[in-house]
Amino acid sequence: MAKAVNAAADSGALPQERQQRILEQLRRDGRVVAAELAQSFDVSEDSIRRDLRELAAQGLCKRVYGGALLPAVTLTPLKQRRSEHSTRKQALARKAVSLVQPGQTLLIDAGTTNAAIAAALPRDAGLTVITNAPHIAQLLLDREGFDVLLVGGRVDKAIGGAIGAQAVEQVRRLRADLCFPGACAIDAAHGLWGFDSEEALFKRAMIEASDETVVVATDDKLGAVATHQVAELSRVQHLVVEHSADRASRVAFSSRGVAVLRAEAISA
Repeated sequence: MAKAVNAAADSGALPQERQQRILEQLRRDGRVVAAELAQSFDVSEDSIRRDLRELAAQGLCKRVYGGALLPAVTLTPLKQRRSEHSTRKQALARKAVSLVQPGQTLLIDAGTTNAAIAAALPRDAGLTVITNAPHIAQLLLDREGFDVLLVGGRVDKAIGGAIGAQAVEQVRRLRADLCFPGACAIDAAHGLWGFDSEEALFKRAMIEASDETVVVATDDKLGAVATHQVAELSRVQHLVVEHSADRASRVAFSSRGVAVLRAEAISA
């Protein structure tokens, strides 16, 4: 794991400054180790543990034995997610569709951000869209200019799309130019993550069936923690982030070969 900062430069850092730099490293790497932080900052492990306690009390990290992780993201109900942060998701969608070329076949996962992407697709580009989400399929059927293929199987109400063995088998028999798997969490060290094991298998099948993968993530998904790994970061070619995404996070992904696209700023 990379050192947070040079020890000589930080031995005199104030606690607030130290905590800010710990948080930057946590967002970059997804985890921190107390002993390594103590050495980097040239302070005692007790001081670092106190820093981690204060960060945890603010909900900025989750303390574990020997260090800390970023707090886990929780999956809210689909109906609630549809009404949350719509302007931010639309800004992400506009940037994401800039990667789409005429005549391509797209695999679009369930999710409210992906619904915004579907709504932003140009209708005169001769696109074929494959999706496991009835809501996204209906959205595109209501517009002219798209060929739509709906992946079948058991529809999970919380996820808003078909998952399970039947859906995975269908996707494995397809081929797409680009896929947009929904992101529950993504970190530069370990890649893309999901909350549900069957959902993670479906997202993995999407990636394996596609030439390139585009992950679109709101700020809270960057460096966050989920339970099931979908894919290593090497399987992700493009990452679309909000304009407000911090520079340390963007650099962490781009330094590992991911093309990072930043959405436009949202007007107040």
